[in-house]
Amino acid sequence: MKSENIEVSVVMPCLNEEETLDICIEKAQKTLRELGICGEVVIADNGSTDDSVVIAERLGASVVHQPTRGYGAAYLAGLAAAQGQYIIMGDSDDTYDFTDLERFITPLQNRYDLVIGNRFKGKILPGAMPWARRYIGNPILSGMLRILFGTYISDSHCGMRSFTAEAYKQMDLKTTGMEFASEMVIKAVQENLKILEIPITYHPRGGESKLNAIRDAWRHVRFMLKYKLTNQTEHDKQSTTSTDPKKTDGSPP
Repeated sequence: MKSENIEVSVVMPCLNEEETLDICIEKAQKTLRELGICGEVVIADNGSTDDSVVIAERLGASVVHQPTRGYGAAYLAGLAAAQGQYIIMGDSDDTYDFTDLERFITPLQNRYDLVIGNRFKGKILPGAMPWARRYIGNPILSGMLRILFGTYISDSHCGMRSFTAEAYKQMDLKTTGMEFASEMVIKAVQENLKILEIPITYHPRGGESKLNAIRDAWRHVRFMLKYKLTNQTEHDKQSTTSTDPKKTDGSPP
C-alpha cells in the first residue's frame, strides 16, 4: 500500500555494491532530512552475494529483491515499490552525488515531469568514464535517439534522473536491460512530458563495474531500431486504414 506521507523515493539498483552502498544510502537519507522532506530509500537488489542487503537493511532502507538480472529489471522492481510522489533514480556505486537531490526535486515541484542529469555539460572527474564511452559510445547512442525519435537530450544515458509518479505511469516502461535508459527518453518524448536536463558531476565508481560496453551498446541500438520499426509499421497501418475508401464509406470490408 502506498503511503501518502512519503514525498520522495530515492531508488537505487544494486548488485554486489557493498563497497559504496552505505555511502549512497547515508548521503540520500541525510540530504532528505536536511531538506525537511519525508522520504525513503529503496534498494532494488539484483541478486547480490555480498553484504549489500545486510548493509541496506541495517541503514533502514527498504529492500526489494529482483531475481531477474538486468538494469531495467532491477529498476522495474524498485520503482514498483516506491511510494513517493517524486522519484529519484541513481546507481549505488557512488558515481552520482546523492547530496544533490534538491536540484532533482525542485523542478518536479515546478511542474516538470522528468529531470535528467547531464554529465557532459557538468563535470566528468578523471577516471569516471572511459575515453571510448565518453567520445564514441555515448555521443553515438544519444545521436541515434535524436535522429530516430526527435529527442533533444544530449546525455541520454545518464543514470541519475527524477520524475513524478504520474510521469512514470505514463511512460509504461518495459525493458529489462541497459536499454531501459533509452526507453525512458523515447517514451517521455512521445508522451510530451516536460523534460529538463541539468549539469551534474560524475565520479569514478567504487567496486567492480557491471557494464559490458559492446553488449549493452548493442542492446540500446537493437531496442531503438526495433521500437522505431514497430511504431512506423503501426503508423503506416493506421494511415492506410484512414485513407482507404473501403474502410471509410461505411461499406463492409
